Amino acid sequence: MFDLNILLTGLLIFFARICDVSIGTVRTIVTVQGRTAIAFFLAIFEIVIWITVASAVIHQIKDQPVLVLFYAFGFATGNVVGIIVERKLAFGSMILKVITRKDGHALADHLREMGQPVTIFVGEGMRGPVLELYIACRRKDLKWLLPEVKKKDENAFYIIEQARDMSKVLKPIYSPIGGWRSAHKRK
Repeated sequence: MFDLNILLTGLLIFFARICDVSIGTVRTIVTVQGRTAIAFFLAIFEIVIWITVASAVIHQIKDQPVLVLFYAFGFATGNVVGIIVERKLAFGSMILKVITRKDGHALADHLREMGQPVTIFVGEGMRGPVLELYIACRRKDLKWLLPEVKKKDENAFYIIEQARDMSKVLKPIYSPIGGWRSAHKRK
């Protein structure tokens, strides 16, 4: 049933679909964020791959219907891979709102010492006075900001919102080294 040519064609279709669907997932997210130039170039790569793969499957579907399975599994896998890639890239800016009943000033001072700008609002919660820390940050900074918040107040309530347009985002002085840079101790 499977000869080497069909298997190689199927694998090529599978991996090409992973690529174009992953690109499409990232493109959709950057489009929503308003990053038009990146979305434009990603769309070009996505559609070139898609047309090439779709035409290959359509031309061979009568003789090799199994290629449809490679196409479908590549599509499904591409969705998952695209989400993982986008999470790793962590494009965009976020608004982190931390509501605390504990000493919010100490938490704000701690984050400011790490170079993260913080604005404090006084509010009234269900059980009394609260402080809301308003933090505009890069999405990738959430990886270290949230653990710092939890370390200071494990009961803090937080909300993360997408920030589409901002006049500027100040990069914090502190940014933990991660990924390959931590393995090689480089900045």
